[in-house]
Formats: sequence, structure tokens, C-alpha cells
Amino acid sequence: MKPYSRGERVSNMIQTAITDLLSKKMSDPRLEMVTISGVKMSPDLRIASIYVTVFGDERRVAEALEGFKKSKGFIKKSIAPKLGLRFMPELRFFHDDTFDRAARLDALIDAAPKGEDREDDAEDS
Repeated sequence: MKPYSRGERVSNMIQTAITDLLSKKMSDPRLEMVTISGVKMSPDLRIASIYVTVFGDERRVAEALEGFKKSKGFIKKSIAPKLGLRFMPELRFFHDDTFDRAARLDALIDAAPKGEDREDDAEDS
């Protein structure tokens, strides 16, 4: 039995191919500072959900997703030979806000009163 399912192997290949493409051949300024954080395949390998992390505000995220939407055909044509699949999956791009949520949680934790401060307050009352 293989250690990874075919879907996981195809996901890894797509992620690597798009990452290489972004770093070497894509000149769209909307796709600068964009990272492919993950790819999930549908069970039939017909749809690839590609999660991207964008450094910037909401406007920057919308621009990057629009850039991916406009260059979807070029991306498919460029990575298809590298994948060696019978059918090239449909590419769907989504914003991965995991890092944004983690940063917000870190900020909340940093802003919260420390445990020692709360104990001192309880003793004073």
C-alpha cells in the first residue's frame, strides 16, 4: 500500500508546480507576495481547491484572487505537462486566512492581563 493517497500526491504536485510558476514566470503585480499554502483535491481529482496566503489588507486579497482568476488558463496550460494527468483539474482559488486568525489570537493573548496581575487584583478585593 502506498503511504499517501493519489489525491495527496496530486495536491503536492500542483502546489509545487504553481509555486514554481509564481516565482519564475508570472509577472502579474497582483500576485506578488502571494504564497500557495495548500491544495485540496476533490475525491475524483477533477477540482483542485488552491488556498493562497496574501500579505496585505482586504483590497490586496481581492486583487490577488482576481489575478488568479484572470490567469487561470495560463496556469493550467503551464503546469499540465508537469503533472502528467489524463485530465487537468479545474482550479479554484481561495484566500487562506489561517495566518490572519493566528495573528489576531496572538494579539489578543498579548493584550490580555497576565495571570499574576489577576491574582494580585483578587487579593486586593
